[in-house]
Amino acid sequence: MSNFVLVVDTNRKPLNPCTPGVARSLLKSGKAKVFRRFPFTIVLNKVVDTNPEPMQLKIDPGSKVTGLALLQGDRVVWGGEITHRGQQIKDCLESRSSLKRGRRNRKTRYRQARFLNRTRPQGWLAPSLQHRVETTLTWINRLRRYAPITGISQELVRFDLQQMENPEISGAEYQQGTLFNRLKQTGLPVETGSGGKTKYNRCRLEHPLHHYIDAACVGNVDNLQVLTTQPLLIKATGHGTRQMCRIDKHGFPSRYVPRNKFVKGFQTGDIVKAIVASGKKIGTYVGRVAVRSTGSFNISTANGLIQGISHKYCIRVHAKDGYGYNF
Repeated sequence: MSNFVLVVDTNRKPLNPCTPGVARSLLKSGKAKVFRRFPFTIVLNKVVDTNPEPMQLKIDPGSKVTGLALLQGDRVVWGGEITHRGQQIKDCLESRSSLKRGRRNRKTRYRQARFLNRTRPQGWLAPSLQHRVETTLTWINRLRRYAPITGISQELVRFDLQQMENPEISGAEYQQGTLFNRLKQTGLPVETGSGGKTKYNRCRLEHPLHHYIDAACVGNVDNLQVLTTQPLLIKATGHGTRQMCRIDKHGFPSRYVPRNKFVKGFQTGDIVKAIVASGKKIGTYVGRVAVRSTGSFNISTANGLIQGISHKYCIRVHAKDGYGYNF
């Protein structure tokens, strides 16, 4: 079963999530409209005065994948897994650094090194760690807008936050500690649980190993009923690059990119639906689009890359927001 559908009323007040079947009935009868695609949220055409059942957001932070789970009591009604691009950011920074070093050596061989003369402000994080924390916080804030969340639980390795200044602490632990400090600023009660307790709860309750299920098992868990088997897979893709010239592996220009990012009303990163009725590529394709100046786009679907789809067949279903989505 897929995730429950998040619901808000006409005043954008979060309500109890509903099943996909109830959501389809509300949409067909005209009592609700689609408010957001990812996470899928509907908005009712009226004001609801009842108080929704409180929900708990649980987080399993990871260096590559972070698990998210929304619980009503002991029921998991929504799950998500965020795939970070921290390693990609690290590789890009190292590549840029090596190319700049090569240019310096070719042009100013004896210039004094300046890589240790910079000061870092209080709370500075490495770009890859900063990306993981900011991405997780972005999705926490999104879910808070569409679900009645009254508490947060996070897996935290070190409970003694005084040790965060220890230079021997690992990147994952520093990430979890920084995220914990940022979560406390939201004003919601934040609970913590160890990784060992998370694994103990999952094995005791005989649930499969998934990141969103690990998130649901964080903290004190007596019983757990998983009502979703298709979590939303969220992949951080970024918002593009300001680099106007692409370079080869040696650092020399290989091609240039157009100044205008929009082509025929689309931009790279949009989620589109293309219905091709004639030609060699007849079919319906839904996925992330990569625009071309010619108007012939590439669409990354769940079944692979489809090349050469005309913009005339494309309809945008979700604007670019820096993430790719799948189930």
